[in-house]
Amino acid sequence: MEIQFKDGLVPVIVQEKRTREVLMLAYANATALELTRTTGYAHYYSRSRQKLWKKGEESGHFQQVCRILVDCDEDAVL
Repeated sequence: MEIQFKDGLVPVIVQEKRTREVLMLAYANATALELTRTTGYAHYYSRSRQKLWKKGEESGHFQQVCRILVDCDEDAVL
């Protein structure tokens, strides 16, 4: 699958593995997705700060990623 980025970003819906509760909606660029894949921890792109960030760096609430799914239109990530 080839992820379709719009303006360099793709929406990412974050879900809790066990309960499937939706935790957040964020955005990622290609670098954030690659960091997520290689480290196993969620990385996003902040549109307001115009920079990458690792979830939990400031809050301590890190998100360990179990798997990455792409929707059928290849324009959103779960």
